[in-house]
Amino acid sequence: MKKFNKWIWAATGVIISIILIVMSLQWSRNNVDDLMKWHNSKMSPVIMIPGSSATVNRFDTLVKKLNKGKSLKNQHSLLKVRVTNDDKLHVSGQIRQGDNEPIIVVGFENNHDGYSNIKQQARRFNIAFKALTSEYRFNNFKAIGHSNGGLIYTVFLENYYSSYSSKITIKRLMTIGSPYNFNEKSVEHKTQMLSDFIADRKNLPKSLDVYVVAGTQTYNSDGLVPLGSVVAGKYIYQGQVKHFTTISVSGSDAQHSDLPQNDQIIDLINRYILDRQQVPQNGRKNKQSVGKISQN
Repeated sequence: MKKFNKWIWAATGVIISIILIVMSLQWSRNNVDDLMKWHNSKMSPVIMIPGSSATVNRFDTLVKKLNKGKSLKNQHSLLKVRVTNDDKLHVSGQIRQGDNEPIIVVGFENNHDGYSNIKQQARRFNIAFKALTSEYRFNNFKAIGHSNGGLIYTVFLENYYSSYSSKITIKRLMTIGSPYNFNEKSVEHKTQMLSDFIADRKNLPKSLDVYVVAGTQTYNSDGLVPLGSVVAGKYIYQGQVKHFTTISVSGSDAQHSDLPQNDQIIDLINRYILDRQQVPQNGRKNKQSVGKISQN
């Protein structure tokens, strides 16, 4: 009887071991398949964040100008994600099949000004970003933030991005009229936000190209944000990222709220942010599956 019991326990142990091995192999296979999807993804979206008091429609004119003169199959799709105060996502638009460089706009129900709100918006942007990466499995992206949108991106890069950096590369960032020191004209009077940005700058991705764009409707302002506040971005990014450039634009549409549709900025986006279109030798673009973010 004792020998029989020992045989039963031995057989049970072997069966359990086989089950664990099979489960481990299946997990490894699924994990490898998942990593291959990330690695082989052709999608490289441009993810935009609007500023305070702005909605997900803020960049509609900008997108129309970027698509002007392009055939339908070469135009950038437009997907909009609105994050409400209960942290739920509300999605409109879609990414066209075959579009490897769509534009995704993430906006917020709480789109008010103030440092505490900016930190909340960055947290909610992280929720949207996680959902986007889960749905579309892109391994790199480009970023544009207008006004407070650039501040939200800065909080995100310093506090959240590291959890994605092993799989997803942010290639380029352009901030437009972003008040890194709020309404202060000089860094001699640093706001708490700017001080925090400078203290956490070591967390910024080292491979990033950053373009800080300022509007100069007057000699020292875009009509709302002081020029000194915009160029204070150098104290955050310069020396921490691969490449940093400050650019000023003037002339028509150089006022703060007009900057996203400023023709000079459209040109800068085409030159410095967007990828150059690459068509395979067979003349056909690589296809990308169409999907939508699950809505709560």
